[in-house]
Amino acid sequence: MRDIIYWILCAFLTVAIAIVSLRYVTNFWLLSFVYSFQVHLGVVFVAASLVVLTIKRQIYGFILLLVSLFLVVHGVIMLREFSQDDKATNKPPLFRLMSFNIAIDNWRNSTEITDMVIASNADVVNLLEAKPLTFHLQQLFKAYPYHIGCDAGKDTCDTLVLSKRPFVSRQVASMGSLRKNRLVIASVDFGGETINLVSAHLTKPYFDDFQMAELEDLAKAVGSIDGPLVLSGDFNSSVIAPSIQGFLREQKLKTITPEPATWPVSAGALGIAIDHIFARAPLHLTSLKRLDSSLGSNHSGLIADFVLDRGGETSPAK
Repeated sequence: MRDIIYWILCAFLTVAIAIVSLRYVTNFWLLSFVYSFQVHLGVVFVAASLVVLTIKRQIYGFILLLVSLFLVVHGVIMLREFSQDDKATNKPPLFRLMSFNIAIDNWRNSTEITDMVIASNADVVNLLEAKPLTFHLQQLFKAYPYHIGCDAGKDTCDTLVLSKRPFVSRQVASMGSLRKNRLVIASVDFGGETINLVSAHLTKPYFDDFQMAELEDLAKAVGSIDGPLVLSGDFNSSVIAPSIQGFLREQKLKTITPEPATWPVSAGALGIAIDHIFARAPLHLTSLKRLDSSLGSNHSGLIADFVLDRGGETSPAK
C-alpha cells in the first residue's frame, strides 16, 4: 500500500513540475500566468517532495526534491534580474509617482480613493479602471490641474493620468486589438529635466495571445522614447513571466527588488507583483512601496520616488 501511495504522489508531482518547467521550452500563452507563480509553486513542490520522502525514501523522490529546489532558487534569481543599482539612492527625490488599478466596479470606495490620492503627495498619479471616480473628477482636477483621460464621461473613463505640472507632450494610444486606449505616453518637466511617463494596462496573459501582441506594441512605443523614462501600470504578470522578461531586457528597464506583492490582495506579502513601476536610466527609483490599503480594489497600489543620475543624458520624448 505504501508503494502505491508513493508512486501515485510521484506521478502527480511529476506532471505538476513538468507543467511549470515548460517555461524553459516554450512560452505557451495558456501557461504564462502559471509561470508568474514559479517561486510559490516551487515551494509547494518542495513540501510535496518531502511528504513523498517521508512515505518512502527512494532516489526518484530525491530527484523531485532537487528539481523543486531548482525551480525555487532560479525563480528568486529571475526576480532579482531587473534590480537596479543603488548608486543614486542618496540623492533627494526629483518626483513621486503613484500607480493604482482601483477596479472598475469599486464604486463604494470612490470617495476614500479620491481622498487618498489627494493626500498622497504624489506629483503624478496613474489610475487604471478609473470609472468609479467619475463623480469625483472635479475634486481631483483641483488638486491635479493637468490630466489625461476621462474627458468624455464615464464610458471612456479607463486610464486617468493626473499631474501637478503641465504636460510637455501627451498621447493616448492602444496596444493590440482587444482593448482600446490603455496606453498613455506623456512627458513632464521637473526642475528643468524632461521625464517621460508611460502608463500601460495589459490584458491577462491567458486571454489567447493578446498580451504578447500588446507587449510588441508597448515595446515599439517605449523604444521610440529618448531620455529618462518611467513605465507603470497593471501588467497582469510577474517579471519572471518569459514574455515580460524579454520586454524588460530589450527596453533596459529596472525596478527595486523585491517588488511589493500586489495581487491577490488577500494574500498580502505572500502574493505576487503583477502591478509594476519600472525606470530606465538615467532615472532611478529610490523607494517603491505598496499603498497601506487596497480600498476595495483587487489590486494593491504602488507609490515610488525617483531621482535622476545627472551623469546621464536627457532629452524629451520623440
